[in-house]
Amino acid sequence: MADQVLEGSQPVDLSKHPSGIVPTLQNIVSTVNLDCKLDLKAIALQARNAEYNPKRFAAVIMRIREPKTTALIFASGKMVCTGAKSEQQSKLAARKYARIIQKLGFPAKFKDFKIQNIVGSCDVKFPIRLEGLAYSHGAFSSYEPELFPGLIYRMKQPKIVLLIFVSGKIVLTGAKVRDETYTAFENIYPVLTEFRKNQQWYDF
Repeated sequence: MADQVLEGSQPVDLSKHPSGIVPTLQNIVSTVNLDCKLDLKAIALQARNAEYNPKRFAAVIMRIREPKTTALIFASGKMVCTGAKSEQQSKLAARKYARIIQKLGFPAKFKDFKIQNIVGSCDVKFPIRLEGLAYSHGAFSSYEPELFPGLIYRMKQPKIVLLIFVSGKIVLTGAKVRDETYTAFENIYPVLTEFRKNQQWYDF
């Protein structure tokens, strides 16, 4: 157990997460092709968990409770599923939406399911000097505190965008597989510790 740190109640595998911190997945965005044309008005009228306002948005918005997700269903048969907390949940939810569409009488299939974006977040539990970080990593960073309180860090490898806040809270977005989220966080962690705010005022 020497190489494991408890995060919540789960031991953290330090060979994979040397920082001892595992980002939590907050939102998975996936797409699937139902491979048939859809009558959105008919769907909205028949499905009780659906709303459709074509003047505002050209898709039916459908929600299910388990897994708690929202789907955008387009007339072309393309569907976007958001809100799941894991890849499995996202696929399960997308299958449930496809089944609802089938039950309404459309010949919906389940083609080309793909995770498009994984959003994760974590807290390094120490404050960060964003000005210093932005200055020394200028090629990757944009920091305009009067527009947005976080520093936006565009990592090249893996291609992930990180939002870094003074408080030590981090949001990671843009991953297609969860390991990219983990790798990006491990890449940035030493940088964050380098720009840790010294809290001298606590030392009496």
